[in-house]
Amino acid sequence: MAVEHLFRGNALNAVDAKGRVSVPAFIRQKIERRSDERLIVLARHEIFPCLVGYDADYAEVIDAENERRRLKEEDSDPHAHYARAYLTMSDTAELSYDGSGRVSLPNRVRAKARIEDLALFVGVGRTFELWNPNIAVEKGPAPLAELAADCLAERGVSE
Repeated sequence: MAVEHLFRGNALNAVDAKGRVSVPAFIRQKIERRSDERLIVLARHEIFPCLVGYDADYAEVIDAENERRRLKEEDSDPHAHYARAYLTMSDTAELSYDGSGRVSLPNRVRAKARIEDLALFVGVGRTFELWNPNIAVEKGPAPLAELAADCLAERGVSE
């Protein structure tokens, strides 16, 4: 995957009462380079209390990685593969964004990451993450916690 197709950057955006949020330009630009659809896919993160996002075509990469991990883990824990497949393939939301980049986050999606009035978008290479910034401060890895605190401070929001 070429460097110009990797998600890099961050943005702290407001979420309105109906769950609408603007998908940052750094994400939309990559989505539109990587896929023909103006569509983001969100799934629960495998480890962290956030959502992981990607373009519709990236599902093939996730499936290949799931299969690689299945073959490697087959003898140790056959149930791990199915748990991962349910998480990455079944429990997802495909969300189209409009011309201005706005998307509506369904309540069930918001609940998974406890997204409230702010959403922190973080590029992490092949995917991006969507965090409640306060949870990122509390439970995220140290560099993310620091980034989230900085973003909140810049916006004038106390944790």
